[in-house]
Amino acid sequence: MTAQRANAYLKAQILTAPPEKLQLMLYEGAIRFATQSKEKIRQRDYEASCELLVKAQNIVLELICGLRPEHNASLCNRMASVYAFIYRTLVEANVHHDTAAVDDAVSVLSIQRDIWLELLDKLAEDRAAEGAEGVVVGNSVNAEA
Repeated sequence: MTAQRANAYLKAQILTAPPEKLQLMLYEGAIRFATQSKEKIRQRDYEASCELLVKAQNIVLELICGLRPEHNASLCNRMASVYAFIYRTLVEANVHHDTAAVDDAVSVLSIQRDIWLELLDKLAEDRAAEGAEGVVVGNSVNAEA
């Protein structure tokens, strides 16, 4: 019953999250699965490590599919290259049971996640500033609020 509640909670989180939060969740999920796979590789539980790495690979594929070149083709091409590197590295880790390759993929994913967190912070600051600019004081709008 607890697993069902956890799954229902996760499903609700995903269905109600804004797109920018979903992106963060994808990064964190890929990092979590890849990191967990390292322990399975060390334990020589290659079936479990394979399942975890495939989950991480699938998340990276979702990141690739989420790119929208119609908005910024140059940026999307660069991001696609980064994601392709991560994907290939995860496949390499899976084929060769290579924890160093997992570390390489996790390192790049962590950088991407940290950059995304900075962007979310900046977005929150911008939204807060926009809200503060529209505060009404008396009969006039106070732009300094």
